[in-house]
Amino acid sequence: MVYTFTIQPGIYHAFEDEAEQIEQCKEWGLLSGKAVKTKAFFYKGNGLNVPCTIVGYTDKMTAVIELDNKQQHCIHPSYLKEMQAANYGQRQWSSGEVTPEADASEENESAGNVETAADEAVETSASAVQQAQPAAEPVTAPQSESISGQAAPAGPDKPSATSESVDAPKAKAKKEKAPKLQLPEGKVKMTATVQDFTTVPNHFSDNDDEVIIYENVAIVEPETDIGTAWSSHSATLKKLELEVGDTITFEAKIVAKKLTRYPVPYKINNPAKIQKEQA
Repeated sequence: MVYTFTIQPGIYHAFEDEAEQIEQCKEWGLLSGKAVKTKAFFYKGNGLNVPCTIVGYTDKMTAVIELDNKQQHCIHPSYLKEMQAANYGQRQWSSGEVTPEADASEENESAGNVETAADEAVETSASAVQQAQPAAEPVTAPQSESISGQAAPAGPDKPSATSESVDAPKAKAKKEKAPKLQLPEGKVKMTATVQDFTTVPNHFSDNDDEVIIYENVAIVEPETDIGTAWSSHSATLKKLELEVGDTITFEAKIVAKKLTRYPVPYKINNPAKIQKEQA
C-alpha cells in the first residue's frame, strides 16, 4: 500500500547509530533525559495508526520518519510527540470519520504554531537585550584654557577636544565588533576542558536535562578557538566519570545553540572517540 499524503525528505541527515538517534530524540522531547535506549513510535495522522521509525532529520525542526511500508515522511517533532498520547485523535473520531485532508491540515497547523512561537521567543529576547542596554551619553572633554582663563582656539593642525570626544565612542564601537565565527558543517576533532555540571529545564519532560559546560573549547584543524560550549551529559560521557578541570579530545559537530539560562552560545552534538587526558 502506497500512502499519497507523505512528504518525501529528499536530501536529509540520517542517524549514524542508535546513540545519535537517542540524543536527537532527547532534544526534541520524544525521549526523557535519562533514556538509554529508544522506544516504539506510532504515526496516527491521516486516519492511520501504524508503527514508524525516526531515521533522521532535514533540519532541527523537521524529523524524517519511516512508515510501516518503508515510505519516508517529513514531520514536525512536536506533532509526532502529540501522536504518542493514548487519547490522541479521540475528539475527532467521536465527532465523525477523520479525513486525510483534515488531518494533514492539522499537522501543518501544529508545525506552524511551534515555529511561530519559537520566532516570537527570539524576537522577545532580542528586544529585552536592546532595552537593557543604556543609551550612550555624549562625552564632552573640558576645553583647554589659556592663562587669562579664556578657551584657547584650536589650531589648523590640532582638532578641538570636543571633536575628539565625539569621535571616540564611534572608534571604540568599531574596534569592539568581532567577526562572526564560521563553524564547520561536519564533525571535527576538538579539545575542551570541563568547567561545570548543571541541569536545565525540559518542558517536554518531568525531569531536567543534565548538561556539561566546557571552557577553552577549540577545533584542532583548522586551529580555531571557540571559547565556551555545552553538551548533554550523555551515558557515554558519564562512563568517563569526568570532573571539573578534566580536558578531553573528541570528534563532534558544533552548532550555534545557546544554553538555557546560561551565556554559553555553542553546543557540541554527539561527541565520539572521546579521550580524557591524563593529569
